[in-house]
Amino acid sequence: MRTAATEIPRLLPNVELPSYTYTTGQGLPHPYRDPKGHSHGKKGRTPKPLIAERWNESPAYLLALDHFNFGYYWEAHDEWERLARVSNPESLVGRFLKGLVKMAAAGLKVREQSVHGVRRHAASAGEVFADVAAECGEEHYCGLELTTLQFAADRAAQLSYKRDLPVGEPLRVFPFVLTPETPPLG
Repeated sequence: MRTAATEIPRLLPNVELPSYTYTTGQGLPHPYRDPKGHSHGKKGRTPKPLIAERWNESPAYLLALDHFNFGYYWEAHDEWERLARVSNPESLVGRFLKGLVKMAAAGLKVREQSVHGVRRHAASAGEVFADVAAECGEEHYCGLELTTLQFAADRAAQLSYKRDLPVGEPLRVFPFVLTPETPPLG
């Protein structure tokens, strides 16, 4: 995990980031449903299930981390949600991914100016990360430090955020990025 002042490395640099970030109700084309959407025609792809010990081999996981770290919260939420569905949502990895989904949802709620939504999703994410840490008994899971994730989620629930963010412009709203312990393969 790094602070916002640190340069952010791309985990999947060969995949182009979208031209805008989607937020419901802001007048932008829906990424999949609208022919002008940044991912129109790409919805059909189903990711392979995430294997915790081989997280660094999962393009879907790495892309979602890139989306989150660069302020594409809807896109990160969408990618992690699909990954959780194929990874057995009730498994440890599925629950971990649900924590990340909740963190991305908190970022979306910042963009929607829903303070209650930010607090609810971020606090819930912190609880999920605490549960995963207790169950796995490890410091790191899927490349991320669980204690730091808990702290970041709890902190995200307490912060004040800028209002009137530019529509569609991907901006990080949290003072941290999700940086894996080791770089991904290849």
